[in-house]
Amino acid sequence: MPRLALFALAVCALTTVAAVVSFVQGSWLVGIVWIMMAGISSNMTWYSIRRTRAQRHEAAARH
Repeated sequence: MPRLALFALAVCALTTVAAVVSFVQGSWLVGIVWIMMAGISSNMTWYSIRRTRAQRHEAAARH
């Protein structure tokens, strides 16, 4: 797994935990912001993984 994908996955996990804590404490607005940040980092993770797979596939097709 690419390093950027690992970092984005770690950010996704941390923001999800932060969202849960915010909701438990009753701070709905901050919790929603954390959820949106988790979504962005999740998308970054998948994009990085898919880009790496496509590059590997393209390199294998050339040889």
